[in-house]
Amino acid sequence: MVIIEFVQANPKLSIIGFGLLVTFFITLVNYFVLDKDKMRDIKASQKAIQEEIKLHRDNPEKVLALNKQMLSHSGDLMRHSFKPMIITSIPILLFMVWLKGIYVDTSIAGSWIWWYIGASVAGSILFRKLFRLP
Repeated sequence: MVIIEFVQANPKLSIIGFGLLVTFFITLVNYFVLDKDKMRDIKASQKAIQEEIKLHRDNPEKVLALNKQMLSHSGDLMRHSFKPMIITSIPILLFMVWLKGIYVDTSIAGSWIWWYIGASVAGSILFRKLFRLP
């Protein structure tokens, strides 16, 4: 198989490519599934609450009430991001099992996951900026 031969010849380059490919897939799902305007509104609201907490540090009751609001917004944010996670989790888990089997006989057998994570983090930052995701 051509993919397996390429992986064995260029393990670092291939794992970076796989990491970027999976991150691109996740970003596309997020782009089409998430309500971006609602996510931005929630994040803006959280930021405003954080600023208000800074202003009322000497008033513990007010800070407690603001923290409850912040927690409520965090729950909303998590609920909105849960749907894309459900859509992507099973395919990605299956893909990771497949990758582990491919990289077991390569020169990066013990560290392929770290290469994958590094490429995914870098790709996530890049793709989120390109797609203007919150």
